[in-house]
Parts: sequence; C-alpha cells; structure tokens
Amino acid sequence: MITILKPGLLTTVQDSGRYGYQKYGVVAGGVMDQFAHVIANILVGNEKNSPVLEITMVGPVIKFDQDTVIAICGADLSPAVNGKKIGNWRPVLIKKGSELIFGNCQTGCRAYLAAAGGFKIPEVMDSKSTYLRAGIGGFQGRALKKGDKLFLEASSELSNHLMQSFLKKGSSDGFVMTHWRIYWETFYQKSSCIRVMKGRQYHLFKRRSQEYFFRDLFTVTTASDRMGYRLQGPILELNGQKEMISEAVSFGTIQVPADGNPILLLADRQTTGGYPKIGEVASVDLPTLAQVRPGDSLSFKEITCEDAQLLLIEREKRIELLRKEILLKFS
Repeated sequence: MITILKPGLLTTVQDSGRYGYQKYGVVAGGVMDQFAHVIANILVGNEKNSPVLEITMVGPVIKFDQDTVIAICGADLSPAVNGKKIGNWRPVLIKKGSELIFGNCQTGCRAYLAAAGGFKIPEVMDSKSTYLRAGIGGFQGRALKKGDKLFLEASSELSNHLMQSFLKKGSSDGFVMTHWRIYWETFYQKSSCIRVMKGRQYHLFKRRSQEYFFRDLFTVTTASDRMGYRLQGPILELNGQKEMISEAVSFGTIQVPADGNPILLLADRQTTGGYPKIGEVASVDLPTLAQVRPGDSLSFKEITCEDAQLLLIEREKRIELLRKEILLKFS
C-alpha cells in the first residue's frame, strides 16, 4: 500500500484507455505518453497495460507502507527518496516507511510511476483510467488527494525475483536502484517538430494557411489540458464557409475552429468533432507531444500515412527488443 501525503498538481491513475465505448459517447482517455507507460510497467515486471500514476508538472509526496519495486519514466521531476535523488527509467526498490518526493520539473511535463503488481483499482468499462470530466474510473473518479491510500495487486514472479535481488544488496538509504537505465532519448523527437499527415479537410484551407501550418511555429497556451492543446500562431483560414457534419476524431487530430487557432486533441478528447481537420499527428510522435508544456512551441512536418505506419511498427519492434533485454537483466 502507498499513502498520498501531498497530491501534487494533477496525479491520476491511468492505463492505456477505455476502448470500445466511443459509439456511446464515452471518451477513450488513458495515459498521455504511451511509451513511458509501457516501459515503466516492463521495468517492474508488470503487464504492459497495468495502471500507473500519471504525474503532471508538480509531483506528489508518497509514503510507502510496504517494500515496493517502482519505476518512474517520462518527465524528469527530480524524484528523491528520503532526501536522496533517484534515477528515472530504471527499477528502484523503495523500502517500507520511506517517502518519495518530487522536486523541480527539469524536462518534460508528465511522469509515470509504475509499482510492481499494479494498483488495485476497479475496472469501469474495461479500463482503470481516470476520466475526470465524467468522474469515472481510477481512484474514485478523481485526481488523488492528501490521505488517499492505494493498494497494490499481487506481484508477478518476475517482480518478486527482482525484489529479492534488491533485498540481497541492502541499503541504509531506504531504496536500492540499478546502475543501468533505459536510453529513452531516441524514442522522442529531439525538437518539438511533430510529424503530421494532412487532415481530411486540409484541401479546404487557403494556400497561405497550408503554408503557415507546415512552416511557422505554434505556441501551446495555458488554456490546455488532457483534452487538447490550444495553439496560438498564424491564423488558419478556410477558402470559404463550410457546414460540416460531426465525424470521429482521434488522439492527435488537429482541428481549426472559426477563430483560426488550431486545437490539437489529446487523450481525453471528445468522441466526435465538427471543426475542419487540417492534420493528424503520427502516432509515433504522440509521446513527444505528451511531454510538451504550456508556453512551449511546436512546428509541424508533413509525413505520409505509409511512412507513419512504418515508423510506428519500427518503434513497437524496438520496445519488444527492450522488453527482452530487460528480462535478460532480471534473469
């Protein structure tokens, strides 16, 4: 069990999402950074879809009421146990009675904390993800608060093996961690240049707006959340007024309302949208997008659907190779 002593800015329980219910108006939701989520779970011996804590910008203070193997992936929020810094992207044994504290946000926006066994959370429509607007899923359908206690499921055989290897090493600091880590850098774009396919209504935009979209910078405004980033930059205009029937949208859809300022839809997006869509972010770049903070700038680079698919396949192969390498380290 873990106890939340301070909740941080926004800490929620998330898994890969709630799929199969969008036809009923239920959003998919789930983690913003799917890569960090999967790797954190692999590092502690969990199934890839196990629920994790998604921690945004300012992290919580957590007390561990039992020995627990964790991994923190994604943003670097300066985690420390009992005042001593620990590393991201690696397994860490936190000993009973120790406190995990997050400090300044060094890089990125969202960190993911996986615990061996996963968090014991009831499923709602086949998912344990928190959907804040509807108040469903996760821990009582809300962000975590001071005093919340989260229980853990039974650990896997792999997790138990990892725990025993850590306990043999011993430590007076309240934690033990590996010297190795995952070299995550190549899985994210080095700059915030996001690869995008032309949207279904791209042809309806004025030629100069099409040029602006792939040439100029857009800033993520503070009026952004898990539902979408509101972008500020050159105004994108249609050739003329167009009445549209609402149609399906996805994580990464870029739609443009009447004011000409794009909205980039994210994990908690609505199920359908009636604004013209100028672009669709390639799935392989969604993790990079998830780590963008308000005030950061984005640029867009055109990619074909075929190339985007090949990149995603290549990433999944690399993740599977990482999983096998990690298993070898645990054996």
